[in-house]
Parts: sequence; C-alpha cells; structure tokens
Amino acid sequence: MYAALSRRCLLTSFAAVQTAWPKQLQQPTSVRLHKCRYRVDAASRAAAASNGIGSSRLCSRYYSLSSSSTQDTRSTIYALSSHPGKSAVAVIRVSGPQTKQVLRTMVPQLAGSEPDSKTPLPLRARHALLTRLVHPNDQHDVLDTCLCLWFPGPRSFTGEDMAEFHVHGGTAVVSSVLQALGAVDGVRMAGRGEFSRRSFDNDKMDLTTLEGVADLINAETEAQRRLAVRQSRGELYQLYEAWRTTLVELIAHTEAFIDFSEEEDIEDGVYPMVCKRADQLIADIARHLDDKRRGEIMRTGVSLSIVGPPNSGKSTLLNKLAQRQVAIVSPIAGTTRDVVETTLDVGGYPVVVRDTAGLRKSSSDVIEVEGIRRAMESAREADMRIFMLDIRSLAESDGTGLVDDDGADWRGILELPHTFVVFNKTDQISPGALFGQCSREKQIELAREWILLRGVRLPSTTSSNSNIVFLSCKTNGGWEHLMRELAEHIRRSWESSSNVTDGTQMPLTKARHREHLQKCLGHLVEFQRINQADDAAMVVVLAAEELRRAGDSLGRITGKVGIEDVLDALFGQFCIGK
Repeated sequence: MYAALSRRCLLTSFAAVQTAWPKQLQQPTSVRLHKCRYRVDAASRAAAASNGIGSSRLCSRYYSLSSSSTQDTRSTIYALSSHPGKSAVAVIRVSGPQTKQVLRTMVPQLAGSEPDSKTPLPLRARHALLTRLVHPNDQHDVLDTCLCLWFPGPRSFTGEDMAEFHVHGGTAVVSSVLQALGAVDGVRMAGRGEFSRRSFDNDKMDLTTLEGVADLINAETEAQRRLAVRQSRGELYQLYEAWRTTLVELIAHTEAFIDFSEEEDIEDGVYPMVCKRADQLIADIARHLDDKRRGEIMRTGVSLSIVGPPNSGKSTLLNKLAQRQVAIVSPIAGTTRDVVETTLDVGGYPVVVRDTAGLRKSSSDVIEVEGIRRAMESAREADMRIFMLDIRSLAESDGTGLVDDDGADWRGILELPHTFVVFNKTDQISPGALFGQCSREKQIELAREWILLRGVRLPSTTSSNSNIVFLSCKTNGGWEHLMRELAEHIRRSWESSSNVTDGTQMPLTKARHREHLQKCLGHLVEFQRINQADDAAMVVVLAAEELRRAGDSLGRITGKVGIEDVLDALFGQFCIGK
C-alpha cells in the first residue's frame, strides 16, 4: 500500500517542481543540478517510483535548480576528424540541427541540381554516396569527389543529426572543404572534444566511457589498449551504475520508511534489509579499492628504476631498452648525476624507466651526493627495480659492490618487492667460470645464496629464482631472458585480464575514480556507525542522508552529478574533431 502512495506523491512532487522550471529545462533528458547536469532518464524515474520515493522533501533534495549557462548545442559544428596532414583519405564530421541543410547545399545529387538529373536523391541513413562536393555559395565550384554518409539522430555518435565527408587527404582539399562549411549560416568550427561532449550531453556515453575513449586514443602499448577498450565498452560504467542503482533503491526504501512508518502498515524488515544490503555494498566497494593500483599503473606505465654501483652498466642497459642514446655512457665513475627517464614498451606493457646515479660509499662531489640521494629516492618510489651489479663482484669474497659501510640502505633496496638483481658483464667472466659447469637454474641458486650470505634476502617473484638474471649488455647474452622475466612479472603483478567473459572485474584506472569511491565508502561506513546509536527516530533520518551522499559520490564518477569541472578538463584532452 505504501508503494502506491509513494508513487502518487512522487508524481505530484515531480510535476510541481517541473512546472516551476524554465522552459529550456522542461526536457525529459536532463535538469540542472548545482551548475551541472543530472540525468533523469525514464528508467531512473520508473525505478524511483517503483521503489517508493514518495515525499516532496526527497524531490527537493535531488532537484535543486541552477541558472548556470550551458554549452551552446543549438549550433551545427564541423571539424576534421582524421589526423591533420597529407593522407589518402580525410574524414570531416558535421553535427547539429542544420546537418541536413549542409548536405542539400553542398551535395548536388541530394539537391536535384545535377546537370543530368533534376530529381533529388533521398537521404539514406548509413549509406555511402559517391558524389561531387560543391561550395555552398557557388554550385560550379567543385571542391572534390567524395563519399558522403548521413547519420540521423539519435542513432549517431553525438545523438544529433550527423554527416561525414570522406574526401581526398590533400592539404588544399581539406582546407577548401572546411572553409566551405564555415560559409554555411549557423555552422561553426567545433571546439576541442565538442563532438564527444554532445555525445555525453545526449546520454550516448557516460563519463567513464568517454575517459576510456580518450585513453584508447592515447594508448601506446597493447596493455593500455586492452584496458582502454574494456573501459570504452562500458565495463566500469556498468559496475558503478549497478552500485548507484542499489543505493537509489536503499534511499527509496529508507525515505518511504521515514514518511510512512507511523501512518501506514510498512512491511516488517524493510530497514534491516536496507542495512544488510548496505553492508554487502561496503564489502564490494572495499574489495574493488583493494587492487594495488593495477589499473592506474597499467594506464600510466610501470615505473622501473635502475640502480646499482658506478660502472655496473646502468646507462648502457637504459640505452639498450630504449634502442637509442638516452644516457651518456663513460668508463668514468659518476658520469650519471641526475635521474634520466624515458617511456618504453616492454613486452606490450608501458614502462617508465629511470637511470640513476651510481651508488657508492662516499663522494666529495656535492652534485654526485645529491644524485645518489635522488637515486635512493627513485628506487624506493618505483613500482619495480633493477639492481645492476658487475658479475665480477661474485668472485670477491668480501662482497664489494653489494654491501659496505653504507650497505644498510642498499640491502633495503634489494629487499623491496618487485626487485630484480642483474649481474652484468658476463662477457668478462662467465657464470660457469664462477660456479662450474651446471644449469642456469643452479647458477641462479648459487648467486642467491651468495647474496643471502651477505645479509640480503631477496623477495620472491612470479617464479622461482626469476629475479636474478645474468646479462651481457655488450654481447646481448641473457637479453631475451631478462625481457621475458620483466614482461611476465608485470603481467602477473598488475595486468587485469583482457577477457571480458572470464568474470574478472575491471580495475580502477583513474585517481578521480578512487577518490570518489573512497568518499562513497566513507559515507556507507558512517551509515553503519549511525545505525548503532540508541535514538531510533533520529538514526534513520541521519542514515538516509549518508546514503544520499554516498550515491552522489558514485554519481560523480559516471557523470550523474557535479562533474562540470571534470568535463572541461577531460574534453580538453580530445582533438578538435572528436
């Protein structure tokens, strides 16, 4: 019974609020909420009504209006969507209410102005038309012969009427077509990311999906591409929207309990059910947050710091990884003073590699001392480390080059997780000469024992003994082994499965998502704490407010509420034609 009353109250309150809106805000797609867009689609309204959001107080909480200006979506925009410069084909996009007029003005076949045919061709959606393209002010000025495609809204990228001209990619051709489009009344050049912004405003994509598209455009490695594809297909949106829908249902039941518990026959166990489902949501979000930053690391790159004594081959290793001269290589100890950084593709994974100053006991050079300090700092902050050693140090019984009077700090680096020890210069002395003729696995085991005897316990890695590698940067001996072990370690430590059907939950990819999820979790934990108070009447009211704040935090991730500043920063990353 309370559900029916709640639905009637919701409709009455919603209608009363809507009547007071300015006409431009009385559209079914969205309303303004605190200077930002709040989606009110039909599914959300139905879900709210069916779950008993029944009071005018609730409506006033959710739909407070603002008179802030919105982006002009009435104009028709155009831009080059393919890469600028000479190419075989260039794609020029048009979107907006005057798109059909642009087509009939610039495509003679659609206007019926062809010399051999005065009958206009009908506009056929998503069909390519080979045609002449003419200037809108001079039908005799043929700009190019192109393919023309028509995408009527809302079944288009932006949700508006759209067209694409696939023209020859010469600089003069593209320039002439863009100038001709600008000559049409009411048509203007698009701003950065404006096509995507209109797609977002017309509910074609949510904010996380758009971020995935931006990451896909900027992806440089296979791992980044796989992660971006998953996000651009809506995996994160589906997860977060499911949580938000759950919160909306919990808010609805709680508000109905507040409004009607003293007047109507509310079913027993409604509020305990809300508390139980909130507990499950807390567990799900906490598990999602506990991901060791896998998604963020894969998106921005695994940081790898190369450290070790002077002249152990650190700069040579960086140059080999980059396949170019990034760092200066010299037999003089202390050549590298500062941290030298470059981004690489290691086995399909993004890796930010840093070469550092050589570690040694002491130095009279204040610049080198600062370089050593920065090297230690880089090693501690990195996701992975390679500790380079000259293999000839294995023949020294005192362990020179591994530990000395300052050895405590060195041992601290070696014992950090995700650390590899690379014995370089095997062209000078082979492992067989040190350990005798035995398998590589046995040689690695003996090297590990040698390190252990000097007070260093190396962390375990993805497979037995795999964090010790024998290498010659001069002859490339052991190079494939090192690359294989690094790539495998990254895969096992940070990459989320790219297979959508295997049940693996997509990890967080942005610090922004993590921040709002942590706020959401904080409000839900506070909801738990409030429910332990003694004043039952006050408990439910305060608890409902914490649920609402938790829902707002989730809505900020997908773009439901409070994301105008985020939108400006995001769409600034796109090119003009996106």
